[in-house]
Parts: sequence; structure tokens; C-alpha cells
Amino acid sequence: MSISPFLFPRVRRAALLSTVVFLSACASGPKDNISLIPAETAQQSGKEGLFTQEVKWERRKPGCTGDCPTLKLDSIVFPGQTRLNELIDHALATMTGVDSSAPPYATVQQYQDYFWKTAAPRDSTLLAAKTRYRNRHLTVVELNTWQYYTGAAHGISATQFLNWDNDAGRVLGLADILEPGKGDDYVAALRAAHQRWLATNPDAQNDPDTYHRIWPFQVSSNFGFTDQGLVVKYDSYLIAPYSSGQPELLMPYSELRGILKPAYMPA
Repeated sequence: MSISPFLFPRVRRAALLSTVVFLSACASGPKDNISLIPAETAQQSGKEGLFTQEVKWERRKPGCTGDCPTLKLDSIVFPGQTRLNELIDHALATMTGVDSSAPPYATVQQYQDYFWKTAAPRDSTLLAAKTRYRNRHLTVVELNTWQYYTGAAHGISATQFLNWDNDAGRVLGLADILEPGKGDDYVAALRAAHQRWLATNPDAQNDPDTYHRIWPFQVSSNFGFTDQGLVVKYDSYLIAPYSSGQPELLMPYSELRGILKPAYMPA
């Protein structure tokens, strides 16, 4: 099975993570004696946080007739949050795949110009962003891209979380939320979540040895805060076949005591 031509979004994620790491280093973290995770339900906490507005459009290549490339945006903006809006725009653009080199664009507008010049007749791209979780202190944005290349058997998707500190005005990386020296414990908690996920996966249960050989566990820092705990989401083909979509592993807060800094544990 040859899938390498459709794994380009993973290269784009590397560029995105570099941006996130840079922004994460630009401000100090929260005070350890203040919890930024309220002990509330998702419905309650989802009503708080930064105000958002939708940005939606769908376009065909200008002047094209018949089978034409299409580009769709289903995103959000945060009024008054210029830095966050710019990061979302940049991340969505660079999560698209072109080749193994750095993309020749840095914004959605620049990607659109590139796409119209290079796309095949049936190529299609969807760029999407939504708030996955938010409260007064934190905003978690889930970014997704989906791309179909003319002649491919199916499209390919990529996902990335941005965990935004509303108070500090910056992205939180894994190093910001973990207690010092707790990286191995984070991996152990993620591995335990993976085992629970495998227990609900019929394919993995039918032939565990083969499944584990083809789709082994992989460490990921693509985390997002929720009311229940940290969610880690994987792109297609990373820990499961395409038919499994984008798997999500949940690490409950109860399993992260002593691993997460107190500021990121529920009140």
C-alpha cells in the first residue's frame, strides 16, 4: 500500500508546531495556585470565553467551466484578538500539503492564489476551524484541513489543536502545562488511553498482533483541553487505517494528577 503522496499535511504540521513553540515562549505561564479549568460541564463552560464570529465561503476557480478546483473555508475569527486570528489563518494555510519543502505561502489568501495556479480540475480543499472548548481563561481551537487530489481514491485530512491562554495572549505548548520532568508520565497516560481505545476497536480486537504491528502506538503533542481531560487527536494513517478517521484519545484529569501543573487541573 503506497500512501506517501497523501501524507503531506504531516509536513505542514511540523511548520505549524514550530510557530506554536515560538509563540509559547513569548510569555510567562499562569500562577500555579489558580485553576484555569472550572469544574463545570462542557455545555456550561462552552458558553464562556472569547467571542467568535463565523467566516464561511466556497469558491470555484475564477473563469473555470466544467470540472473546476474548489476551495471552501469554514472558520472563525475572534474580534479584537489579532494575534490569534493571524495564527489560525497561518496554521490553516500551512496545514495544506504541496511537497516536502516549505510552502510558498503563509496565509489563506496566499494559499488560494497558489491553489488556483496549480490545482488539477477536480482538486478540492476544505479549511475549517472551530472552538472545541472554552472558558474564561482558555480557548481551544480545532483546526482541520481536507484535501482531495484529482485521481486519488479518497481525500486526506489533517487536524491540529491550538490551546490559547486568554490572559497571557499566547499558545500553550505541552511544556507549558506539564510539571517539570513529567514527560514520561504524560506518555504513559497517553499509552493507557490508547489501550482503552484499542479495546473498543473491532479491527484491533479481531487480530491484535497484526493491528499493533501495522498501526503501533505513537506519541503526540496534539492535545486539547476539555471538561473531561486532555484529548489527543491523530491524523488518518498515524495509528489506524483511513477507515478509522481521525482517532481521539482521552486522558481524564483524574489520571493526570501530578502530571499537569495545578493551574491546568479542574478547580
